[in-house]
Amino acid sequence: MANLIQHRGIVENIDGTHLSVKIIQTTSCASCSVKGHCSSAESKEKIVDIYDTSASSYQIGERVMIVGQTSMGLQAVLLAFVIPFVMMLIALFICMAIFNDELVAGCVSLSLLIPYYFILWLNKTRLKQKFSFTIKPIK
Repeated sequence: MANLIQHRGIVENIDGTHLSVKIIQTTSCASCSVKGHCSSAESKEKIVDIYDTSASSYQIGERVMIVGQTSMGLQAVLLAFVIPFVMMLIALFICMAIFNDELVAGCVSLSLLIPYYFILWLNKTRLKQKFSFTIKPIK
């Protein structure tokens, strides 16, 4: 149970096997009684797309629980931040050794992010399948 991400949500839209669920993502202090006087309390509404074959069993406005694996979040951080950072750092050191010019090395290492994120964008349908949530009714 500790390796699950769970959010309560409300079904916003149903289209075939596609459900749009609105969740309210809050910081840990958003439920504090003095949050009105604090600038760090924050909450955001987000729409999560869920594909489920039993989508017709839900109704718009129904309260549900969306569930995902914590490993999905770790993989997303790895793909979005860690790999590009390491790739950029390695390219920076290699370019500094070859060109001995900080401006060129910085530009080359930054330009490597363009094809990396373009490849991620090309694989967005595969990534949507990999990073998918499941839905459960709240009883």
